Amino acid sequence: MIIVNLDVMLAKRKMSVTELSERVGITMSNISILKNGKAKAIRFSTLESICRVLECQPGDILEYKGEQEKSK
Repeated sequence: MIIVNLDVMLAKRKMSVTELSERVGITMSNISILKNGKAKAIRFSTLESICRVLECQPGDILEYKGEQEKSK
């Protein structure tokens, strides 16, 4: 299971979903889909833009949780 920690990075950077949306160039609804873990995929170009704007690494946003960790 892949966990999206976009809300954590937004809080660390004191940035709103609206600001991120404008700076990355994707809709607020798509940012919300990512943030809420409802996305089925993400383009590398989108991930790159998010990382550039938030000044972070992909691993700061995406996290893998194995089966054992999910049940905890």
